[in-house]
Amino acid sequence: MDHFSRSWTALRAAVAGLPDQDFERPSGCAGWLVRDLVCHLVIDAQDVLITLVTPAGAAEPTVDAITYWKLVDPPTGEDPLDALVPRLAAAYGEPRWLKFHLDDVGSAAGRAAVLADRTARVGTQGEVLTVADYLSAYVLEWTLHHLDLISYLPSAPPPPSETLVAARTALEQIAGAPFPASFSDRDALLVGTGRRTPTAEELGSLGTLGARLPLVLG
Repeated sequence: MDHFSRSWTALRAAVAGLPDQDFERPSGCAGWLVRDLVCHLVIDAQDVLITLVTPAGAAEPTVDAITYWKLVDPPTGEDPLDALVPRLAAAYGEPRWLKFHLDDVGSAAGRAAVLADRTARVGTQGEVLTVADYLSAYVLEWTLHHLDLISYLPSAPPPPSETLVAARTALEQIAGAPFPASFSDRDALLVGTGRRTPTAEELGSLGTLGARLPLVLG
């Protein structure tokens, strides 16, 4: 199983195993409850399906798995989509319907990824990239959101260790510098993307990289 499939399968399984009350707990995405994050994952799964059936023909790739990600300003809460997601999530009512929709659309996205020609070129967000690069880019997305999901749920299963390594490697390539070896993969991802404030000791070990954090991906 490749990193995309492993990270996506693990994330969906973590959602499926949550008791209903956990959907009302905060997530690692500022301002979003767990239910809001799960609703966002449904939208992500739809985006994967749409992109995999949006061929770019012979057009040359404009981005790869790393340059697909752009560094953006931290969210302010004023983006209409950011406000829409909580309303959509609340409209589901019972958590079981969110679970059902994620399992339904998410499973289809997972199957589509397995069946896709990795050498084909697809278009998304005005860019062209290979299917292989597109799916590789999403390993970082799934892994970060898995960490968001379990941020306040210590008993929930973490992302697979190999996808944490892959996500860290991707973030280091985006940053153009490695995180200190003293950082665990999880801490590199959390601190690197602004999900956790570094301690004074961590900030000292980051050196010049610390001044460029957080790396907010969009």
